[in-house]
Amino acid sequence: MVNSFGGGLYLTAGVLYFTQAAHLPTAQVGFGLGAAGVVALFAGIGVGRLADRYGGRDIYVVTLMIRAAATAGFLLADNFWIFLITVCLANSGQAAGLAARSLLIRGNGGDSPQRFRAYLRSVTNLGMSFGALGAGWIVTVGTHSAYSLLVVANVIAFAGSAAFMFSLPASEPVPVPHGRSAGWVALRDVPYILMTVLEGIMSIQYKVLTVAIPLWLFAFTTAPHWLTAGTMIVNTVIIILFQVRASRNVDTPVAGGAAYRRAGIAFLLSCSLISLTAGLAPWTAAALLMTAVVVHTIGELWHCAGGFEVSFALAPEYATGQYLGLFGLGSSLADAVGPGLLIALCINGGRQGWYVVGSLFVLTGLAVPFTIGWAQRHAVPTRSPAALPVVDPSQ
Repeated sequence: MVNSFGGGLYLTAGVLYFTQAAHLPTAQVGFGLGAAGVVALFAGIGVGRLADRYGGRDIYVVTLMIRAAATAGFLLADNFWIFLITVCLANSGQAAGLAARSLLIRGNGGDSPQRFRAYLRSVTNLGMSFGALGAGWIVTVGTHSAYSLLVVANVIAFAGSAAFMFSLPASEPVPVPHGRSAGWVALRDVPYILMTVLEGIMSIQYKVLTVAIPLWLFAFTTAPHWLTAGTMIVNTVIIILFQVRASRNVDTPVAGGAAYRRAGIAFLLSCSLISLTAGLAPWTAAALLMTAVVVHTIGELWHCAGGFEVSFALAPEYATGQYLGLFGLGSSLADAVGPGLLIALCINGGRQGWYVVGSLFVLTGLAVPFTIGWAQRHAVPTRSPAALPVVDPSQ
């Protein structure tokens, strides 16, 4: 929650810090953030493998401190090159941290790490909400000092989160079963790679709320503009209240595949409802749009529940870091591709584009169960049999 409070500050007003306080041109900020996203693609799986070898807690603490130092560097980012270096370090630290953190989730989540991950997501959204409220105050004040406070608070959040991590026991690497490779096993697991691609396509749904709906609301509907914030609030509240419940029965890979399938259908329905808001009376459009957001969020609950289960269940325990680092590439690819794709289809393409996007989601959801079946038939052991001889993963 401490960590995500800082994330809420940065995600809500970070871009404005660079343009309003650091006075960098918008084009440079856009290019730098895009470049940082590309660099971060390669951080997760590499650091995940380090975490598999040396333990997740200490590696995760290192990534938090890198993010704290890089974020502190934002205070000096009054030229493009300092901005580019610091934002690349910060984004890479984030991607690497997610991979290392997966070992802590598996190690502390007992027999159901995916359920523990659902609790974490509820807490994360709560922290993000508080951070967004703080960012709203900063943007309203709008002074250089207020924006600097945003950076300082984010640095403190990272450092505070790192301090909390030391209250956890040091995590030991899981021995590699005899006859198994301790190398880049995730990159040789073709079914898991395909599952990562499908996760990336499905993760474009996150950009529907943050990119497509705001642009659609302003350009094609007469709904009140404050609904842009209203849709995010409704989404966040539903996730906080219901993510754990939605994950309760998603406790096998088969159930995870079914959750993806339901999510795809929900996204198709929500996209269809959004398309119908064009040209309606203001409050009719608002009511239909909010209904679509609720349906979309239900799909998001199922999508996340399925992702939590599948990403852990199909990953061998001794290679959790690199597997979850690979799985995280899906979200990173969605961040890179999603906004442009949604703008091209839904905003430039109009109402028909929403049907194309919805169809893409439902087809992806239908493909996931088949991919999971393939992955299970070719799966490596997810736990190290105690009876088998083991090799030291650091060798």
